[in-house]
Amino acid sequence: MNTATIVGRAGQDAEIRYFESGKVKTTFSLAVNRWDSKTKEEVTDWFNIEVWDKQAEFAGEYIKKGRQVVVDGRLSVSKWNDQSGEERERFLIVANNVRLLGSRKDAE
Repeated sequence: MNTATIVGRAGQDAEIRYFESGKVKTTFSLAVNRWDSKTKEEVTDWFNIEVWDKQAEFAGEYIKKGRQVVVDGRLSVSKWNDQSGEERERFLIVANNVRLLGSRKDAE
């Protein structure tokens, strides 16, 4: 089963795109902190998030930089060859559900 749930803070305001087909896509990055026992320091992992349709409109309106967010979704990878012919990969989470944590004041 391919599921992921992460809690973190938005790295930037969500970007929303509307397509001629009527689809809506919102993207943003999410910073998730974790403790690294080897270095004994907190480390930040960054996740690219993609949200579609009704959830995308919600995310596009309310997700602002620094806002604490819960994302439920699935892991996805895109592969392509760049101009030099080298294969590239991009990992992201395609969200099924996006929830805001904290108060509006936390986002300011």
